[in-house]
Amino acid sequence: VQLQAFGGGLVQAGGSLRLSCAASGLTFRSYNMGWFRQAPGKEREFVATITWSGGSTYADFVKGRFTISRDNVKNTVYLEMNSLKAEDTAIYYCAARWYLRGNKADYDYWGQGTQVTVSS
Repeated sequence: VQLQAFGGGLVQAGGSLRLSCAASGLTFRSYNMGWFRQAPGKEREFVATITWSGGSTYADFVKGRFTISRDNVKNTVYLEMNSLKAEDTAIYYCAARWYLRGNKADYDYWGQGTQVTVSS
């Protein structure tokens, strides 16, 4: 199984980025997908998740700014990030969890991360 995240970069505060995570080696439509992030010196934190059926959940600090979506034909999950702030600077990781595992279960697979840097 491989999860390859890309689309990160350097952007000014108030700008936008779209992250993508391409999955291979798994039955993508049977997995709930998540985005997490880790800033320097901080613990990894949840950003957003989308279920196999398309339901989404967001961390409070990104509600109204970020949108998670998926394309089950392209086996890809996206994170559209708008109104970026300096505090959004982090490495962003995608992850996959088999849909029958509960919401409290650990994710099964993780991508390598993509760096997002927001300049103020």
